[in-house]
Amino acid sequence: MKPVNKVLVVNCGSSSLKFQLFDMKGEKMLCKGLVERIGIAGSRLVYTKTGCEKMVREVAMKDHVEAIRQVMQVLCDPACGVVRSLSELDAIGHRVVHGGDKFAAPAKITSAVKKLIAKCVPLAPLHNPANLQGIEACEKAAKGVPNVAIFDTAFHQTMPGCAYQYAIPRKVARKFGVRKYGFHGTSHKFLTQAAAKWLKKPLAKVNLVTCHLGNGSSIAAVKGGQCIDTTMGLTPLAGLVMGTRAGDIDAGALFYLAKQGFTVEQLDKMLNKESGFQGLTGAFGGDTRDVVAKAQKGDIDAVEALEMFGHRAALYVGGYNTLVGGADAIIMAGGIGENAAELREQIVKRLGTLGIKLDKKANKAVFGGKSGVISTKDSKVPVIVIPTNEELMIARETKAVLAK
Repeated sequence: MKPVNKVLVVNCGSSSLKFQLFDMKGEKMLCKGLVERIGIAGSRLVYTKTGCEKMVREVAMKDHVEAIRQVMQVLCDPACGVVRSLSELDAIGHRVVHGGDKFAAPAKITSAVKKLIAKCVPLAPLHNPANLQGIEACEKAAKGVPNVAIFDTAFHQTMPGCAYQYAIPRKVARKFGVRKYGFHGTSHKFLTQAAAKWLKKPLAKVNLVTCHLGNGSSIAAVKGGQCIDTTMGLTPLAGLVMGTRAGDIDAGALFYLAKQGFTVEQLDKMLNKESGFQGLTGAFGGDTRDVVAKAQKGDIDAVEALEMFGHRAALYVGGYNTLVGGADAIIMAGGIGENAAELREQIVKRLGTLGIKLDKKANKAVFGGKSGVISTKDSKVPVIVIPTNEELMIARETKAVLAK
């Protein structure tokens, strides 16, 4: 069997594409890049070879096929590339947002796997079609290189029925696949493995509350190294207050608004793109830096929004700590979890009943890719910031699938 050393990781959005190439011998990132505005005027490729300056190419890209062609071209570029030819690629790992209940683990891509991914399109209509386009574009551009799908939902498939089921008629739930699936699974899995290593505990014995906090946020309860509950549900809308997503809301509120004249499309847009920090504060895109800046200037709406975030997150952290039988650690990651000391404080200051106290000096010192404990030494449960690395996790899982 050919060793799997060079792994290209591809993450396709509806009009964008992120990529990284790893040398798995030492898990070194060789390059990374982003293709923006696919199918839109002004499309461009932003590319950085490790250790070199970022470069930008303005190129018209009408679809993902052309975007992938441009990516493959830059990887092999004699001046700035990292491989001499695409034959040096051993595998391509793809982030696929929704695997439904059909995938509990990564899968080598076959025609049958692609059909199952397509069946999950109704559950992720914006993401899965783009993921499929990226897969098929890679198959055309790098013929013979194996492709592997890594599902955002897979890590959460260990949840018991009492956690993933909704109390609606079973016939409806089963017919339409209405249940909790969870997201950010690749990040939660990476954090679980990294935390076990940090704590020097076997993976199968580690109990955690993992917090992926960013523009989209989710928390997971991990017992014995496996997910037993998570905050996101059928879609990524449920759970925490997020950048533009409302998080948990009484479904009855939607019925009420529908009776006031709101359409399904309007409600969908409002809850997913106009709520959260943006809806509460007016900060465009719900950027937490803007929200914090507003709060520091005394903006009451911004102050309250931060309190809402901390309240909701602490509610889940405390509940999940109970579910796992007492966490060995609470892990924070993501753009907020790794950098926003103010929002971390909003959560930790509410966890005193768990015997947790914030070390304010340590909290302010941990940002920009640093790892560190932000709770005091006498806290009963440590709160640890560990930068997540979903791309590396995808590369690892891609390699593991092909090694079987």
